[in-house]
Amino acid sequence: MEKRRLGRTGHQATILTMGGCGPGYVSQEEADEAVKLVMEHGINTIDVAPSYGEAEARLRPWIEKYRDRFFITEKTLKRTKKEAWEELNRSLERLGTDHFDVYQFHAVATLAELKQILGKGGAMEAFKEAKETDLIGHIGITGHEDMRVLAKALELFDFETVLAPVNVASLALPSPVNDFRPLLKMAKDRDVGVIAIKAISKRRWAGEKRYNTWYEPLDDAKEIETAIRFALSQDGVTTYSMPCDIRLWPTLLESGEKFRKVDEKERRRIIQYARQHGFKPLFPE
Repeated sequence: MEKRRLGRTGHQATILTMGGCGPGYVSQEEADEAVKLVMEHGINTIDVAPSYGEAEARLRPWIEKYRDRFFITEKTLKRTKKEAWEELNRSLERLGTDHFDVYQFHAVATLAELKQILGKGGAMEAFKEAKETDLIGHIGITGHEDMRVLAKALELFDFETVLAPVNVASLALPSPVNDFRPLLKMAKDRDVGVIAIKAISKRRWAGEKRYNTWYEPLDDAKEIETAIRFALSQDGVTTYSMPCDIRLWPTLLESGEKFRKVDEKERRRIIQYARQHGFKPLFPE
């Protein structure tokens, strides 16, 4: 599988990342099979969080055995120094490792949250201390809702990675909230590694929820391949973190191995297809 440099971290990441959320909501046996599958496909990056069910516990046996094969990006929802420091140490213990390659502020949605993180007594103080003591290698930020908040974050601090939604559904009806293109340009200009999420999102659930994702994902193999090609062809994107339902992973992995970049004509065609087939941005609602 193709690899790309994850910004200033220097890590050569496979273009697909194991989304730790997937193993977090299944049995250990099912999680083991999912991890075996991604390892067979050469995946070398894991994105995980303590809020992903039992993800840390499910992945621990694999991390303890194969720590040198995985670049781990971990997250926290905590916004104060004390809480972030405590959760960092809990996550290290639960995952069975002595360091994280990247530690990220998880799901930063507002400028008020960003101000708290960066202010006196904020979680950034814990992150800096953790980096100085080699508990973490790099500092990242993630967001699901407003690309403008993430862009402001890159202005205010020298983040080394950013995780954000990059999908064709956003460009089916682009707005300043969901248009990821200005953020990707900023990231590229600053050599910030970009982890894409929700690449196979079609829209919010409108009917019966068939997958363990809070949005309705594509599940047709051809549409999945097209959506992944679209996301991974966006200038600046390093890798795509796979979704919370491991049933989708085999098709995603096949698509990742067949990846080829889309050109401008195909990009326009894919956006038009999305508009005609009911794709809708997740934000704004």
